Parts: sequence; structure tokens; C-alpha cells
Amino acid sequence: MTGVSVFDMRILQDSWSTKAMRDVFSEENRIQKWLDVEAALAKAQASLGIIPKEAADEIAKKAFYKFMDMDFIFTEFKKTKHPLVPTVRGLEKACENGFGEFVHFGVTTQDIIDTGLVLQFKEGLKLIKEKLKDIAKSLKNIASEHKNTAMMGRTLALQALPITFGHKVAIWLSELARHYDRIEELEKRLYVGSIVGAVGTKASLSDKCNEVEKLTLESLGLCVPDISWQPARDRFIELGFVLGNINATFNKIAHQILLLAHNEIDELAEPFGKGQVGSSTMPHKRNPALSENAVTVSNTFKSNLAILSDIERHEHERDGQVWKMEWKLLPEMFLMLSVVLENMAFVLADLDVKKEQMKRNLNTLKGFVLAERIMFALSDTYGKQHAHEIVYENAMRGMEKNLSFKEVLLEDERVSKILDEKALDELMDASTYVGYAPKLVDEFLEKISSAKILN
Repeated sequence: MTGVSVFDMRILQDSWSTKAMRDVFSEENRIQKWLDVEAALAKAQASLGIIPKEAADEIAKKAFYKFMDMDFIFTEFKKTKHPLVPTVRGLEKACENGFGEFVHFGVTTQDIIDTGLVLQFKEGLKLIKEKLKDIAKSLKNIASEHKNTAMMGRTLALQALPITFGHKVAIWLSELARHYDRIEELEKRLYVGSIVGAVGTKASLSDKCNEVEKLTLESLGLCVPDISWQPARDRFIELGFVLGNINATFNKIAHQILLLAHNEIDELAEPFGKGQVGSSTMPHKRNPALSENAVTVSNTFKSNLAILSDIERHEHERDGQVWKMEWKLLPEMFLMLSVVLENMAFVLADLDVKKEQMKRNLNTLKGFVLAERIMFALSDTYGKQHAHEIVYENAMRGMEKNLSFKEVLLEDERVSKILDEKALDELMDASTYVGYAPKLVDEFLEKISSAKILN
């Protein structure tokens, strides 16, 4: 059967997700996680004398996808219209000597599905953290190498004042470090399971209900919640917004690379491999395809994020009309973020930084970007506000008459009697007006060297 979505079409899936993340959220792994929970539950109950040990051993032995009759399970799904019961029946069918009767003893569907989903999220976040670490190392290297590489800083889309490329990249790295910390803070709250029964009261789990829950979840590597969270989806909303925050940062980074790759700016270029094709009709094109793909996917990601907060609106103790949305929204967010990170890891590992073009672009506005520097050079004589008026008048006149900043300044006696041509030439070297950017980068890299994302 051919694929029907961007996540399973062979020709498109690697543009919308990575294989590693698809494996995490595959049907096989999702069902396996349900089976893992059922096996852990059976072993916990057997250790407490609730079900026979022989039954738990058989359930644990057969709780593997390879033992499931998937044709039977799919047929059962069509009949039952239920997401979990067919798999429970499949495990029961796989067990010998009638021990399948003890499968799913005392728990409810949401216990198994929620706990299984948390196990998948744990695997998915491990992949995301690994990729963030790889990207952080690349950003650290770029920031260090280009801490002195002057380029034009831009505000409100227009040229503003010089910065260094290393300073720009250091800010990106700072964001990533906070995202990594956010994941680790989230993990403390997210990695909990659910063994509480139909409405969260543990009524069907015997008087050893707390021990059953504790033993089951500990064996799965999860923590015990303070109380049922079946109708409380704040953990999953927090997960979504942490993923969304990371996605937003890489949307920005990829978009800035696209902007700076424009031929008219030409300050950055992503790696372009041998045999790569930019256009079917324009052979010269070297398109920034991966940065573009990262923006495309990260833009799409936002639609899932916009709906996510609705999952908190549970009616009463369980509400399928909002609960089941999680099964689509969150896995897709992991899938999309995985390829955004994969794209940007590749681009940033070998980013082409065009230092000479950055230097040339510093002079695009014929010196007017140094207006602030000239203003402060004149302020000792005229005061800051008066100096601002002088420089403003000259800047407006020069830009309207298509003259260079130096030309209009030399024509103004208020300026020329304070600053001669040599002094103006020194002040109007944009590459020397990057403030303390190199020092700030060094200080930042020293501070962040002990951050978890780099260790």
C-alpha cells in the first residue's frame, strides 16, 4: 500500500520527519509500549499475590509485537471500534493455558494508552536532546570562529549598526541552552504513568492499589503521580509548548539564513552537495533547500500547537473528544521537529560564512549606518541632543540627494571644524564599530561552557 501523508510517502517522508523519530511513533512501537505496560502490570500484580505468578510470566513472555496476530487485531478493531481492546484481546489470544484471562486486570484503556504514550515521549525527547547537543557544538564553534567577523546588524528589516556574526550566533546558542534546560525541567513532571482504573479512584485494583501502581511504573522507568491525571492534561500541554518553543527558535534561525543567502545580500550559504539540484529548469540555482524545508515544516508545526491547549478542556473524568486529539497532535509535533533539527544540524555543521561579502555590505548605505558614532563624537562639543539634530539633518539631506555620509558631513561647518577628513575616515570604518561584541562572545562562551547542552 502506498503512503497517503507526508509522513509515510517514501518520496516525501524524509522531508517531514526522520526515520529515527518515525520508529519511535510507529504503529509497532506504539503497540509495543502498550504491551510493555500490560506486562509490567501483570508482574507487579503477581508479586503482590493478586494474580498467579504463572499468568504474569506467560503475559510477560508473550507481550511482544512479534507474537501479535495483527490481522486478528485489525479485524477486532473494525468490530469493536475501540483503540485498545483489540490489542488486549490479541495478547490474551497469544497467551497459553488460559493465562490470558489475567491480562489488563483492573486497569482502564486510558491507563495503558497514556502510560505508553509517555514512554514514547521519553524516547522522542532523548533523540531531540541528542540533536540539540550536536547543533550546540556547531554554534559554539561558529561563535568562537566569527566573534570578530563584522557584519551589518539589522533592526526592523533595515540596516542598523555593525555587529559580529559570532555575536548573532552566540545569541542563538543561548536560546538553545535554555531550551535544553526546559526539557530537563519538563522531564521531572512528564515522566509519570497512570495505573488508576476507570475514573482514577483505583476501585478495581484491590487494597494493594498503590503498591500495584508503584511497582508497575518503577519497572517502566516512570514516576508515580501524586493523584490521577486522566482529566488533567497540563503535562502534555507543557510538552507541546516546550517543543513549540524549540521549533520557534529554529524557524527564526532557518529564516535568517534564508534572508542572508539572498543573492543581493549573499552573506551566508548552506552546504550544497555534489549532484544536488536547485531547479528543474534553472541549472545555475544553488537553493538553500534544507533551510527552506526547515521553515516550511516549522511553519506547519504551529497549527498543531494552536490546537493543543484544547486538550485541557476535559469534560468530567475522561473526554475522548479532546483526549484522542493528543494521539495525532503530539506525535506529529515530534516528527516535524525531528526533521527541522536534522536539517539545521546539517546546515550549521558546514555553514559557509562569507566574511568579505559581510564587509562589503557594511558600506551599502554609504556610511550612514555610522550616524550614531558620529553623533557621540560631536556630543562632547554640542551635547547629545544638539549633536543628534546636526547628524539627523545631514543624514536626511545626504540620503535624499544620494550623497555619501562623509560628503555631507564635510560640507557642514559644524562638523568639519570638529572632525577633519582623517578623523571621519577613522570613525566611518564600520568594521571597528562593533562595540564589545568580541568580548561579549568570549564571556558568554566561558559562562556556557559548563551548560548541560555542551556536556
